[in-house]
Amino acid sequence: MQVSTYLKNFDWILLAAIVLLACFGLVEIYSIALGQSNPDLLQFKKQIFFVGIGLAAMFMLSFIDYYNLRSFSIYLYAAGVLMLFGVLLFGKTIRGTTGWFEFMGLTLQPAEFAKLILIIFLARYFSGVSIKISPVKHLLLSGLGSLVLIVLILKQPDFGSAAILFLLWLAMITLAGFRKKHIIAICLILTLSLGAGWVFFFEPYQKQRILTFVNPGKDSLDEDYNIIQATIAVGSGRVMGRGIGFGSQSQLKFLPEAQNDFIFAVIAEELGFLGVCLVIFLYSAFFYRIISNIKRVNNDFGIYVLLGIIVLIFIEMFINIGMNIGIVPVVGISLPFVSYGGSAIIASLMMVGIAEGIIIRSKIKY
Repeated sequence: MQVSTYLKNFDWILLAAIVLLACFGLVEIYSIALGQSNPDLLQFKKQIFFVGIGLAAMFMLSFIDYYNLRSFSIYLYAAGVLMLFGVLLFGKTIRGTTGWFEFMGLTLQPAEFAKLILIIFLARYFSGVSIKISPVKHLLLSGLGSLVLIVLILKQPDFGSAAILFLLWLAMITLAGFRKKHIIAICLILTLSLGAGWVFFFEPYQKQRILTFVNPGKDSLDEDYNIIQATIAVGSGRVMGRGIGFGSQSQLKFLPEAQNDFIFAVIAEELGFLGVCLVIFLYSAFFYRIISNIKRVNNDFGIYVLLGIIVLIFIEMFINIGMNIGIVPVVGISLPFVSYGGSAIIASLMMVGIAEGIIIRSKIKY
């Protein structure tokens, strides 16, 4: 592909939307750092580095023919399984979760890349079969492939990422055209599994998070502290916000994990309703640009990949914002492109690169 053709067909609006979202994150990470008694900009500098690496990966993947991913999907899947298995043996434990490899002070979280790998795996599977022939077989095989990744992540334990993978699979089989009775049967099985999990498998802190969601305010100084502080921060921002660096909840450290799980609350407090609306608008622009280009794609693999990326980013966005306003249990899901975290931002930007590659080639062919 010629560089001029590449640049001409690159979706710059899509790129602008995610870059602006990343800038929101950088501004708030910087603001949170300034609120410390001894300001430490290490996380801010790391995030700039992560965004740079992610953008480089994005441009590289957008230039490479995305259809090669279909050919290598089984190898990518195997690599994902090996990474998730390896992190259980050699990974670093942070807040009770053994989910990170550590290299020279930097950490890599395989679960974030497993999400992208699952999208490619499911896109390859559903684009190569007819679900009208032996639908139960295809449901079981795609589910088994997803279950392997989910179980390995649950062993860390990382309930939030495992739930994301399950919801991704559920959305993909719905989009693939499985009948309603199959979806209903899965939901019933899930309900029974959750009941069994509550009795036999869930850790006490996981049970408490669910109980906190069902009955918020029961113990404001213990398990539901995070939710209460986040909702206070969101409400205190009002229309215009308190201003960058002037959010009392985040600057005075009332809000835990402000740079990650609860960065949306920081945005709401410091930039107000207008800042929140701008963030939602940028996400909407991201979704619109991908959806508007799907009709150009002339192969099922590319369509399924784009749908998987939309579904994944939307689920993570919805859950994170829901956590911040108290309508979803706190499950440790970051806000895509915004929250602090190297693995998450790099994996998300890699998805954007793949999406751009599909869009570029769809324009060239038509």
